[in-house]
Formats: sequence, structure tokens, C-alpha cells
Amino acid sequence: MNQLFRTFAFRVLAMAALSVFWSGYGKESVALAAEVPTMSSNAPPEYALVWSDEFETDGLPDQSKWRYDTEANATGWYNHELQYYAKARLENSRVSNGKLIITARKESLTTASDYGGQEYTSARLTTRGKASWTYGFFEIRAKLPCGIGTWPAIWMLGTANVPHPANGEIDIMEQVGKNPTSIEGTIYTASTGQNLGGKSGSIQIADACTAFHDYQLTWTEDSLVIGVDNNAYFTYANPKSGVAEWPFDAPQYMLLNLAIGGDMAGPVDDSIFPVQMEIEHIRVYQKPQQ
Repeated sequence: MNQLFRTFAFRVLAMAALSVFWSGYGKESVALAAEVPTMSSNAPPEYALVWSDEFETDGLPDQSKWRYDTEANATGWYNHELQYYAKARLENSRVSNGKLIITARKESLTTASDYGGQEYTSARLTTRGKASWTYGFFEIRAKLPCGIGTWPAIWMLGTANVPHPANGEIDIMEQVGKNPTSIEGTIYTASTGQNLGGKSGSIQIADACTAFHDYQLTWTEDSLVIGVDNNAYFTYANPKSGVAEWPFDAPQYMLLNLAIGGDMAGPVDDSIFPVQMEIEHIRVYQKPQQ
């Protein structure tokens, strides 16, 4: 059933059964009977849900929404990362009990045709060619892995066929296991170059590895605002100086991955495996007519 229709139907049933409700900025909450579920929203009130994955069907991720990125398995992944990204392999990416689970393992898939000598497996999922957006409110509810050497990311790239980072990159969430309570949001443009710094901010989340949190991006024609649980911690304002500093008026697609090692994550503790990033939902909202 269409997610928007289902949400509307749930609310109609709830309001017919109960008369208590309240509304606040950016969300509406309705008192519900136990048997009637609902989907709350942290999006601004004028925004509407345009795309989501609630991970309701067990098995491999929904192929109508996700594809696997395996392009650099044979040659080696960027930033000196150490993982092999497996395609359609339940051991590395599966939906179970309402969650997408991306698992990194200590193993070598030597029989894979694109095996590049890696000693670790994981998965990298993307909506490229399936869905992309220009502007909106993006929310990804996730629980992150802990362990020295892990490098999970929730991020976006421009669809334009131009060299990175001229097409723009938005890192909604990055974290590394050696510093697990630090969450970073970063943007890259032609003006920042491809260095690890980019332009970024960070926030401390003490239980990032043991609890789910809402990782959020509010993207308008004027700014990119990155936050966690409705707490904004990094804003990049449109300098109105051209595409080199603001390539963010064009579509971007989403990526989810759990990298191992590399320039940001550093050395790997092999005793941590298997490790997982769990995602409970992904929701994209936009203003009407966008």
C-alpha cells in the first residue's frame, strides 16, 4: 500500500476512535489505540512525504529502491579502505524485523569475479538510478556500529556526470569506531577539493552505538542544515557565488555503507567482527511543487 495513503488511513481511524490529539511545530501526534499504528514526522509542517523505506519485508533490500555499488572491488576502494562490497548477499545486507542491517565481516570472498584481495566484506547500497531529489527534509533512523576500524556513512552525491566533488557531496552522518561518540556532518564541493576535511561540524552522541537516533538533513535553496534528533549542529549557507561553492541546486541520490579501515577509520581490530549498522527507516519529505 502507498505509504502516504496508509499513513492517512491510520490517522483517520485513530481520530474516529479517539478525540485527544495535539500538534506541535513540524509534527503531529495523535493518541492511538494500541492496535492502530502511526508514523510521526519531524519534517516541517508544510512538507509532504515523497519517498520512504520502512524495511517491512524480510530478505534482501527492496531492489526497486536500492542497488549495490561494487565498482571498485577489483581495484580497491577509495581512501585506502579495506572492504569488499558484496552484492545481494544476505550475510552483508538484509532486512529483518523492520530494520535494514548492513554487516561487515572478517572474511575473503576469493571466488568472486571482482575480488580484489580484501580480507573484509560489507555492503554499499545506493538509490542511484532509482531515486534522487533536489531539496527536502531527509531523516534516517539508525544505530551505528562500535569497534576500532569501522567507518559507517549515510550520505548523498550529485547525479551530474562530472568529476567528484564538483557534483557535490553531502555527508549526513559519518562516524568512526575509534571515536564512536563523535558524529560528523560534512559537505564537499569543487571549492573544498577532495581532502578529508571538507566543510563540517560535529556533535557528541554518547549512545550512538547502542541506541537509534534520527540523522537529519534539511536542504533548501539557501542552506544545508545537518542535525541529530532535531538538534542542528552544522549549517552550510549558499554563498550565492556560483556552482563551485554551491552545486546543490541539482539532484542527489543517497548512499549507505559500512567501510572498514581507511584514512579516516585507521587500523582495524579484527576481534570486533561481525559488526553492524542498523537502519529503522529512511524518509524523504519535500515541499509541494518541488
